[in-house]
Amino acid sequence: MSIDFDNIFQHVIPMDDFRLKWRFTEEKYDKLPDQHLDQLKPLDNEAAKFLWDYIAKTNLHNDTPFKKDFFRTIDKARILEGNEKDIKKWLYQRGLPFEKPVFLSWQQTDAMIVPWKILIKYFDSFYYGSSDDLTVIDQSLNWALLFYHEDEIYFGTNKDFKPSETFADIDFIW
Repeated sequence: MSIDFDNIFQHVIPMDDFRLKWRFTEEKYDKLPDQHLDQLKPLDNEAAKFLWDYIAKTNLHNDTPFKKDFFRTIDKARILEGNEKDIKKWLYQRGLPFEKPVFLSWQQTDAMIVPWKILIKYFDSFYYGSSDDLTVIDQSLNWALLFYHEDEIYFGTNKDFKPSETFADIDFIW
């Protein structure tokens, strides 16, 4: 059976089988409360590869952070020491419904589905600067988020969206 967005939830695996579980279950990293941990839906290898291939086939990242002209608007934020509240506010201002399930793809073997509000609350558990490139999408691809390994976050959208001024004075790679 081929995987698509209609059956991807059938490919959720137990957290104990997820290679990156330590990010969410171990005290020395971040031990999420059970009611939040239960909302994380790690995906098996086949579903992770489906998301990886889906993103690749759209050429979303052909140009970094996003393929030229894929989105009408691109906004960006910089993760700095001590600005976690600013990042959470910036993510919140993307305007996505809190309960919206979003798809996270680290690489072709690691992916997860989480509610948008959980990604906002624990963004620094999902993304580790200098080691991760994390793409966050929904199946519409009317928007996408790239946590880039240089502590930069890029948000592309085709909706009417006014970019934030919060990080206007910061130099970005792109």
